[in-house]
Amino acid sequence: MTTNEPRHGHEHPGASGERPLPQQANPTWLGHVQPADYRRAPANSRGQFEPAFPPVLPAVAGGRRSAGVLGLVLAGGFLAFISLFLVLPFLLERTGISGFVIGFIASLIPLGTVLLTVRFIDRWEPEPKPLLLFAFAWGAVVSIAVTMLIQPYFSLVAGPASGLDYTTFAVTVQAPVVEEFAKSLGLLVLLLFAPRHFNGPVDGVVFAFTIAAGFAFTENILYFGRAIAESSDPGTDLAVVFFLRGVMSPFAHAIFTGTTGLIMGLAATRGRTGLSVLAFVVGLVPAMLLHSGWNSMGQDFLAQYLLVQVPIFVLAVLVIVLLRVAERRLTRQRLMEYAAAGWFTTAEVEMLATAAGRRSALRWAKSVGRGAQMRSLLDAATQLAFTRQRILSGRDVPAHQRDEQHQLAEIAALRAAAVG
Repeated sequence: MTTNEPRHGHEHPGASGERPLPQQANPTWLGHVQPADYRRAPANSRGQFEPAFPPVLPAVAGGRRSAGVLGLVLAGGFLAFISLFLVLPFLLERTGISGFVIGFIASLIPLGTVLLTVRFIDRWEPEPKPLLLFAFAWGAVVSIAVTMLIQPYFSLVAGPASGLDYTTFAVTVQAPVVEEFAKSLGLLVLLLFAPRHFNGPVDGVVFAFTIAAGFAFTENILYFGRAIAESSDPGTDLAVVFFLRGVMSPFAHAIFTGTTGLIMGLAATRGRTGLSVLAFVVGLVPAMLLHSGWNSMGQDFLAQYLLVQVPIFVLAVLVIVLLRVAERRLTRQRLMEYAAAGWFTTAEVEMLATAAGRRSALRWAKSVGRGAQMRSLLDAATQLAFTRQRILSGRDVPAHQRDEQHQLAEIAALRAAAVG
């Protein structure tokens, strides 16, 4: 995507298509717009704002949570609470009290590693914390309960048909299929009931990693706790299991489920429910295959780990980096379109939509005690850019245009306060 400033006054191509869609407004993949859906940003009838950097901004109230998000979080909390009555006795029976406590504490280390990664990925357009809490609770409790409920029936139906012995079937077929379905079901719930916060592949990866982090946390409690409860040398066995799961593979579940989240996020950019459900089904396939491949590693574990799993991890890192770069470029492009309509100056877009500009703005704001206010402005501008992207993708356009008007008014109020 070119980063040149768009020409003032982009035209809607119209039914006759006499004006082509400006090339710089239409990246080839993330943020791609169908020409029939393109429309200009609404003009600022009050004229160009004065530059607002350095800004002096009032405190901004926290984002308003929709009733749908609140309902989803409450429903998720209820499901997690009910699931605890199934999951907690299961863990305690197999680990004992001391194994459970030690396993819980040890599991916090790989959990922290994954959640810090999620925070890094999610810094540009942060997801609402209640939805991230929902995702974690789904992974840590609800998906475990779903797995426990489904596994016996899946084994009964698919086990004999597979022709495999029970152990091989359970490890290479049953666990990958049932566990990935249970985890990714949470992604489908988020996509269907919180679509405004499931905008694209980065959101899909963030939610998937968070769900997977919760699932791996509970699973690690089981493995670490059993190393304590069932061993004659618990210290040594715990160290071995911790090295294998907490050091060599803290991101295993995240990468498995992350492929599903990535595919669902790409489908979410098209805004069609049927396509999103299809993406859920399609996205399960690579997740299950990766999970099965991981579980299938045997005596040549180290060789397969170095030759297969490490390259997969490196590829996942590269994909995430590319997604973050594309997300930043898309934000800049959409804000430049608002600049062309009179809402920002070009310099302000550089401040709001580039990493260097944001760092400089936050550094200045913190020096005068207004770091939180600046962060609110940056978040508001980013949300505005993604609202415009939803409008241009043809998804529920009237509702998103109403959101756009509210967001422009909010930013205008911040700007008016800044210039007096």
